[in-house]
Amino acid sequence: MNWLRVVSLAAAFLLLVPIAVLLYYGLGPLRTPAGYTLGIFRSIGLSLISSGLAAIIDVVVFTPLAYYLARAKSSLTESLIDIPVGIPHPIVGVALLILDSPLTPTGRFLLFFGINFFNTITGLVLALVIMSAPIYVKSIQPYFESRDPSAEDFAVGMGASRIRTLFSVVLPESLRGVASASLIAMSRALGEFGSISIIAFYVLQYPFYGVSPASVTIFQLFNGAIPGGLNAAVTASAAMILVALPITLAGHFIQRRKSI
Repeated sequence: MNWLRVVSLAAAFLLLVPIAVLLYYGLGPLRTPAGYTLGIFRSIGLSLISSGLAAIIDVVVFTPLAYYLARAKSSLTESLIDIPVGIPHPIVGVALLILDSPLTPTGRFLLFFGINFFNTITGLVLALVIMSAPIYVKSIQPYFESRDPSAEDFAVGMGASRIRTLFSVVLPESLRGVASASLIAMSRALGEFGSISIIAFYVLQYPFYGVSPASVTIFQLFNGAIPGGLNAAVTASAAMILVALPITLAGHFIQRRKSI
């Protein structure tokens, strides 16, 4: 008997048990209409849109960084990237509040141009970018590392810059890897709670005025701040899992296909 396989599958099973139990009770014995109201679906919609925007920003802003790390092998830079996910997540929310506070020079500068993070889609997306970008970089970096660099070296030898080589040579052949990494980053953003509960407990902008992200709404249902109680929190959690799970699976499916 392959005991390593048995132990590994048992460990994976332990991780999935809470999710399976939540789906069973949320879609079965504890299901309640209070867990799938219009307000709940608006919260899930806000989370989907903001997480999707965060994933797009991850691709645009952090793909060059991932490519740089794949070729330059900077251990210091890699360590710095891990900081946002290595600290308690509410700290990121507090940091954004201070950054945008009128009591600080940076805050006064940003507010002068009408840039406000507190309870806005801007602040929500920014927090999600900070928390998901390290996941995106760590997901796409191995893809770049596995590429044969000969075509890139040839382009550089012909006078192209590294940044031009990235966009003209590497990315056209890396769309599958980018798609996989962005979906994995989006699924991470969907699960964020700590930072956004500080900076964007709810959004005060059209079309989501007064709407909280899904994770915050579920927390409010659980602690009684929103009528519904535990049953509603379990039902809403199951609904959120059904929305987030296909995104996570799609990201890993694409990643698996590109490695075959």
